[in-house]
Amino acid sequence: MFNNLSEKLTGSLNRIRGRGKISEDNIQDAIKEIRLSLLDADVNFKVVKSFIGRVKEKALGEEVLSSVSPGQQFTKIVNDELITLLGGDAEGLVTRGNPGVIFLVGLQGTGKTTTTAKLALHIRKQLSKRPGLVPVDVYRPAAIDQLQTLAKANDLPCFPSDPSMKPEEILEKSKKWAEENMVDVILVDTAGRLQIDDQLMGELKRLKEVWDPKETLLVADAMLGQQSVNVAQGFHDAIGISGLVLTKVDGDARGGAALSIRETTGVPIKFLGVGEKVGQLEVFHPERLASRILDMGDVVSLVEKAQDVIDEKTARESARKMAKNKFTMDDFLQQIQMMKKMGGMESILKMLPGAGQMMKKMKNMTPPDDELKKIEAIIRSMTVAERENHKILNGSRRLRIANGSGTEVKDVNKFVKQFEQSKKMMSQMMKMGMGRGGGGMFGGGLPF
Repeated sequence: MFNNLSEKLTGSLNRIRGRGKISEDNIQDAIKEIRLSLLDADVNFKVVKSFIGRVKEKALGEEVLSSVSPGQQFTKIVNDELITLLGGDAEGLVTRGNPGVIFLVGLQGTGKTTTTAKLALHIRKQLSKRPGLVPVDVYRPAAIDQLQTLAKANDLPCFPSDPSMKPEEILEKSKKWAEENMVDVILVDTAGRLQIDDQLMGELKRLKEVWDPKETLLVADAMLGQQSVNVAQGFHDAIGISGLVLTKVDGDARGGAALSIRETTGVPIKFLGVGEKVGQLEVFHPERLASRILDMGDVVSLVEKAQDVIDEKTARESARKMAKNKFTMDDFLQQIQMMKKMGGMESILKMLPGAGQMMKKMKNMTPPDDELKKIEAIIRSMTVAERENHKILNGSRRLRIANGSGTEVKDVNKFVKQFEQSKKMMSQMMKMGMGRGGGGMFGGGLPF
């Protein structure tokens, strides 16, 4: 979502690095470029004015430390102010109660129903509580069916709502159901509208009277930019919201909503929807997002993702094979599967420091995930014996593999050569102790 903004901001900061000291003259151009970059990203102009004022005041009043360059100091000031702008610290989800009740509200088309299921999975996995889903959107019967389908697919309890019932009646009856099913947290998927109206707000107020929620989360579409900010303000003024979930942040949104919404409404962003799959929900950490925007990476989130999908026993076994130079193509195939679970190679690269510059250089190259798909097809076209010992790959075998994978012999040859070189290099690294403690994030590193 922040690719363009990141590129422009890092470009502005790079131009000030190397200067002798921070002064009003040498930061003036950078300040101007940052202002234009934020406005171009659809950040609210009042928010931009306030942000720029704080950056300028701190930059000119800051004593430059001898251990860092003025450019690095200025970058830190911008980073710190971005964190403040985004809310400072991550806001936790309030689930206390017997059960705790969370309303999800929003306009139609924002991904509210899918987000309800995503949040339930997060609560079950990260908070170790039993969530239950209650669909009360009786105006769009497909919403009830959709939530029940998602619940069934992910083994989540879901109240059997009937479109002929009133929303208040559904919510009242779900109280007994929650008790019978020993549900710890109730997630209520409320009805949406094409726009904010009195009828919608009136219904939400009545539902709050039936069962007072600990959290009222607005699900907002990041693609709408400033309109999302206006929607958030409208809901907050009418019913009071405790947090936001920004969806579709993996799209081409310019990022203005995320950068404006906290300071404009005072309501914290709690989660980001980073894809359509039910597992693609991230806790919103202001400092991590600020780091990503300034192309400084987000290694903490990357490690957390890795810990979620990588089995420690498998990682240690891979590390052992690496150290003994016995890592096979079958082992590499397992690592490709792990990367896919983490969102793919591009998703991983975007979290590394300097990712913006790296991705820019790779713009005219084959996308990493496309390259991995080709490699996966090549490996899957091999026999078990060939995967275990690639040394037996003679000319006829390579031709068969190329035909079976839809590639050319030169692609197979290239992969085998890279695999051998990387295997040798990783074996040496492991012997030097670089893979101690489990073999790194991917059990010793990727062969590429």
